[in-house]
Formats: sequence, structure tokens, C-alpha cells
Amino acid sequence: MKQLLQRLDTGESMLVDAPVPSAGGHQMVVESRVTAISAGTERMLVDFGKGNWLAKARSQPDKVRQVLEKVRTDGIGPTLEAVRAKLEVPIPLGYCQAGVVVETGPRVQGFRTGDRVVTNGSHAEYVRVPHLLAARIPDGVSFESAAFTPLAAIGLQGLRLAGPTIGETGVVYGLGLIGLLTVQLLRANGCRVIGIDRHPGRLALAQSLGATVVAADAGDIPAQVLELTDGVGADFVLLTLAADSDEPVRHAASMSRKRGRLVLVGVTGLNLSRDLFYKKELSFTVSCSYGAGRYDSSYEEGGRDFPLPYVRWTEQRNFSAVLELMAQGSVDATPLITHRIPFEEAPRAYDLIRSDEPSLGVLLTYPDRPGRSLLSEQRVVHRAPPAAGRSSSVLGVIGAGNFALRILLPALKSAGFRFHTVVTSGSASGAVAGEKFGFERVATDARYVLEEPTINAVVVATRHDSHAELARQALEAGKHVFVEKPLALTEDELDRLAAAAAAGPGTLMVGFNRRFAPLTTRCLDLLRGRAGPLGLVATMNAGSIPRDHWIQDPAAGGGRIVGEACHLIDLARALVGSPITSLHGQAALDRQGAPIDDIATLGIRFGDGSVAGIHYLANGARAYPKERVDCFFDGKTLVIDNWRRLRTFGIRGGGIGWPARMDKGHVAEIRAWALALRGDGPAPIPLEELLEVSRWSIRAGELIRRGV
Repeated sequence: MKQLLQRLDTGESMLVDAPVPSAGGHQMVVESRVTAISAGTERMLVDFGKGNWLAKARSQPDKVRQVLEKVRTDGIGPTLEAVRAKLEVPIPLGYCQAGVVVETGPRVQGFRTGDRVVTNGSHAEYVRVPHLLAARIPDGVSFESAAFTPLAAIGLQGLRLAGPTIGETGVVYGLGLIGLLTVQLLRANGCRVIGIDRHPGRLALAQSLGATVVAADAGDIPAQVLELTDGVGADFVLLTLAADSDEPVRHAASMSRKRGRLVLVGVTGLNLSRDLFYKKELSFTVSCSYGAGRYDSSYEEGGRDFPLPYVRWTEQRNFSAVLELMAQGSVDATPLITHRIPFEEAPRAYDLIRSDEPSLGVLLTYPDRPGRSLLSEQRVVHRAPPAAGRSSSVLGVIGAGNFALRILLPALKSAGFRFHTVVTSGSASGAVAGEKFGFERVATDARYVLEEPTINAVVVATRHDSHAELARQALEAGKHVFVEKPLALTEDELDRLAAAAAAGPGTLMVGFNRRFAPLTTRCLDLLRGRAGPLGLVATMNAGSIPRDHWIQDPAAGGGRIVGEACHLIDLARALVGSPITSLHGQAALDRQGAPIDDIATLGIRFGDGSVAGIHYLANGARAYPKERVDCFFDGKTLVIDNWRRLRTFGIRGGGIGWPARMDKGHVAEIRAWALALRGDGPAPIPLEELLEVSRWSIRAGELIRRGV
């Protein structure tokens, strides 16, 4: 299939070949008929991409501050690489799709194959969407009209926050697609509507839809609105425009009546005048996209709908409400359509919306494919002939997220692996990885890796809850396996994985990279022959992650102790060189006495009498270095400072100053694995040791979740 992607470094819009995604869990696959371009949002992304570095920085001041903080802690080289890598990864465009359901996941409710639906899917021939981000299209509503539903739902959510009542006067400030759809929603709600814009054509269209209009470039805007309302002012103002200045907000406050309501639906400057808001007791609200549930992972990804008696209007219910108004004729999107462009010419559409040619509703149209079945062949794209050379390590990669694209895949490429197949659950990331690293195939089904006889080495870089099962299946298929940490989330998973590793010809490796870092290697040299026990203190300034992020979920991510602090447990095990014999831990408590499992300390004892204290802290300053390791032994001390410097105390000439770049050992780790697969070196980490560390990490996570 074809998918439209946008490069943020160059602004180029491009159609790429991608495999059809698979429907899993609460997801379904929808075959596109029409997608609508959100001219404001998508033009902004294209303009950002085409801008130079200075323009990019000016448009994202918050990101600039984060970059400067990273330079201070990590150095300019790694920071520039991270920024460049982020901008080089193309992103899918679009969020207004109408099409036909062709596949449903096992936990999808309310939809079946053949249903006509609208979703927030991207511009692609097939999209995978959560079922709570879709709504069934009523009979009599065309695909073209339905494609505008997400845009109308954005306006509807703003309207709900404004709380209009019959007979009130509302101002719609900005008459783009969302604004013009909002005009119709307000008219259907029994309100008088005043529309404001600079564009004569949009003013005329708003007037034809029942609005009284005010030209934004013709005199004193607030005065004109006050005149139209007999000096009272607007009951509410919906700001549905995209502007950098603070002028729209000042105008909105000036044209409002006392105790009026302002709702920001679009984007504008927010240098508010306290005096205006104070004297009129104005309320100001920012509207979030389509409604309740947006950006809530438990709703969108987990399929947990909010009960209707308590949350009447979710994003899905707002979609359905818009579609019902379309079916009744109260909302009509067809007057907004100015261009219909075949999907195969999609890049031309973005040239259009950036040009001076008048445009408003630009639709991308797709061929009607009635009865077309999803054959398994559509889930794989053969994009390159077999690579030249005779590498004995033929690689299949399952998962191509940010870490894999930035760190793992470049390291694997430099180690000489032949890149055979990359599998991702979605289409875009696989297409990006396939193009960037020269994979022979791109697929969305792991069977293309697990059942391919040519592939003898598998990398698992998916979400944490799938690591153990995919690794077990790969081992049982006779393949060598590299699993990005964590290896497993439960001891039962670990036991099954250990049995598979012991029974098959394949070997098992886990991504505990820090033990392979140059500074770790130097520490091991200096620790060799120590007479007494080692006292180790390791601190990770982990940074805050929202509590609803998947990694915080014990079932999906295992929690941050299992998912990330395992690095420090393994590093301590490597530096001590003796098995772990006991572990205890404590978590900080919130005001209700519940444990905060990413503000925690662990105490570890080893078989040779050594001890380690590990501090995993998510409540520190971003500007503080992320990691520090102190080793105390025989009257000497070693300090690893954020993987950039090794300082020594009591040892002459043993330190290492600031290297050219931060190095956490990823490249050395992959090279050691590659040598072992070729028979030129030992297993990078003995099986029993990586299982030991993984088991104690799982136990540590359980302790911390209990508080002690």
C-alpha cells in the first residue's frame, strides 16, 4: 500500500510503499475512500519542515530549552545527533479519514467488517485505528462529507466548553474549515453567529451558512461586534484561528459581554490583559481536540470507554453527534470542498495549500475496492534484492521505534549484519526503517521473521510486554536472539524463556549495554585484584514520565524499575563480578501513603560481601546529569560521570577526561554479540548471569510497587 509521510528536516511530502497494518486488541484496519487535509495543521508542519534551523528554533522555544539542557549534560555531539535523528524520521500526515472496515481486532466492540466509518486515521490506503477513535457513518452521508467529521468535532468540543444556549450570540473568530463547520454547529444549536476573518471568500461562505460577518482588516473589530449586539457584547467567543500575535485574544476580551466566555480552539498568542478579564469577570478555556478521551492512553489504546452517564461527550460520541447532524442536514461540508486530488498525487496537494491559489477543503480520493480481501501478501513489502556479501548473520528485527532507529539499527549495521526483514505493528515506522537501513523486506506480521529460514538472528525491540514471548518463539524457531531490555516482566515469563534458551540451538542476549561502555571497561581494569569488598553507589536522574504512560503500567511496561533501573542492577553485577544474594528496596510515598515506584532506592548484597546502593529518581532537575556511578574499594574511589568522564581518587593516572562523545556501550555490545554469533568470541553475557539480573530486577520492581 501507499502512505503519505512528511520529513521535518526538509519539509518534503512523499508517498512510500508500506505493508498493510495488522489489527490487534482494540484496533481495526480501515481501507480509505477519502481523507481531508487539515490545511492549518498540516500546512504548519510542512512550513516547519521547510524552514531553516533558526526558523525551527523560533517556532519551538520550549524544545530549544530542552536542547540546551541536553547540551549541558550530554555534550553538543550527542545532542545534535539526537535532534538530527528526530527530524530525519518522517511522520504520517493527516487525521481525517473516511473508509470501510476490513479487519477488526479481537477486543473491538461495535464494528464489523464492511462498516462505513470515519476515523482520525492518516493519509494512507489502509490505516490502523483504535475503535474508540472511529464512528459509523449513517446512511445518506457521503464519504466526502464524513471525512470532515474530526475537524467538526474539534469545533464541537470548543462549543461544548463554551456552553451556548438558544438565543445567545457567539463569535467564531477565524473562518477556516473548523471555523466554518463551527458556524453551522452553532446555528444548529439555535445561536446567532458572528464570523470574523480576513479572507473575503470565507466571509461570503460564512454568510451563506447563516452568519453575520465582520472583516478582520476593516476597522475596529470589537467595536463592530459591540454594534451588532446593541452594545452588550458577545456571550462567548470561539477562537478558531492560527495566529502568533496576542491581538485575537485582546479583541475577544474586548468584544465580550460581562461574564462572557472565551474558548481557544486554535492557536494564538496568550499575553492576556488582566484588566479586561478582571473588570468583566471573563472566563477563558483551552479546548483539547475532539473531546474527553483525547491523549488518554487508557481510552485510546486500552479501549476503556468512559461511562455515558458520567462523561456524556467523549471524542467518539462527538464524532457520532457530528455525523448525525450531517444526516439531518444541519451540517453540510460539501460547500467547503474546493479541490479533489487523487491520493497518488498527494504531494501536489501540499504545494497547493502553501501556494497563493485559493483553497479550503482539499480532499484526497482513493479508488473504491469493493470486496478486496486482505491477503497475507499485503502485509509484506519486498523493497530490495538480497544484500551483496556473504554475511553469516542474517537479521530480522521486530520493532522499529525511536530507540531502534537511533541506536540499535546503526550499531547493527556497523557490525556487518545483513538486514533481511523489519517488522512493525504499524506501517509508517517499518517503511521508514526499511528505507533508511536498506532492509530487504518490510512487514507487519512477526511470522515473516520467525518463520523465515534465511534469518538466523532476531532482534526484539517492541513494547516490554511482548519481549519474553517473541524471544521465546524465536528461540524455539532455532534463532539467536537479542532482546532490548527488559528480558521479561514476570518470573513465569523468565522461566519459560530460560527453558527455551536451554533447549534450542540459538543463544540469548539482552541489551544491558552499560557493562560494555569504555568507562566500564576501564573501571573493571582498575578493580581487578581488589582486596576487599566493593561499595557501589549508582544514581539515575531518570526524569518524570506521566503516570498514565504505558511504561508505568506493570502489565504493559513493567514499571520503570524493571524497564530501566535494570541497567544499574546489571552494571553493579558486572562491576562486582559476584552473584547477587539479596535485595531490598524502598519507594517514596505520596500524600495518601501510596508508593511512588519511580522515586526509589535499592540495596543489593553480593556473594563476595560487596554492596550496592541504587537510586532511581524521577523528581530531579533536567539540567542535572542523568547518571553517576561511584565505586569505593581498598582506599580508592572511581567515579563514572554521566558516561563522559572517569575520575579516580587514590589512583594515579587512572582517569579518563572528557571524551569526544558520550558512550553508553551500545556499539561495543552489538559488536560483542556479532563476534559471538560468528564463533569469534564468547557469549557477551553468560546466560545464567543475564537470567539472574533479570530475575532480581523483576523482584525489585515487585518490592518497590509494594513500597518496601
